[in-house]
Amino acid sequence: MTGDSDMSGATLDGAVIAVAGAAGPAGQATVLRLAAAGATVVAADADTTRLGEAVDAARDARAGATVTGDTVDLLDLAATRAWAERTEKTFGRIDGLVHLVGGWRGSPSFAETDLADWEVLEKLLIRTVQHTSLAFHDGLLRSDRGRYLLISAAGASKPTAGNAAYAASKAAAEAWTLALGDAFRKAGGEDGPRAAAAILVVKALVHDAMRAERPNAKFAGFTDVTDLAEAIAGLWDRPAREVNGNRLWLTPET
Repeated sequence: MTGDSDMSGATLDGAVIAVAGAAGPAGQATVLRLAAAGATVVAADADTTRLGEAVDAARDARAGATVTGDTVDLLDLAATRAWAERTEKTFGRIDGLVHLVGGWRGSPSFAETDLADWEVLEKLLIRTVQHTSLAFHDGLLRSDRGRYLLISAAGASKPTAGNAAYAASKAAAEAWTLALGDAFRKAGGEDGPRAAAAILVVKALVHDAMRAERPNAKFAGFTDVTDLAEAIAGLWDRPAREVNGNRLWLTPET
């Protein structure tokens, strides 16, 4: 799968999609794209200021778009469950959770790895996946087109010496997401899964502010956040059986 497919005709009218980590550049692009496609978007982030900016931009993108913002502590399972339950109760359904919570820590070499980095990344990149997947599992199964989408990095399957903590965290998050996909597969029985869990893999992400800061950089192999958002929106158009349990590469597979 590549990020250059034309999803301009995709419609998500009637879908209710939650976005975790909505205030970052990728989150803002995703909220904007989903709202433009007609989805009701329930955005969450710990940064209330940037979250408000993302919500306002998405509302402006489509007249009448329903976009809400919640400050949710995704490291608190009870709070995450409450967010999922509140979303489904308010809008009557939940059709997706897009996980865009990120973070990076690295070291000059493997021997210089600081295990404090692991403690941070384990919370950001693994614990938030565990909590959102457990909280939204039942609601996504009740949907006729539920999607749980994790954004991951190519380094998870080809780690480098200085990225041991980061790559291991991403690999664990991928494994957890694939286990969720297996749960969806089993729940679907002979008819196949109704919901899907999948991983979109990038080398790294780039956005306009990065280009402005480094005008001479080529960002080779990077995925623009708008292309990522386009790919995300298109996954509701594809059958759950085709999406579920897969790594979908937006960069050359390693």
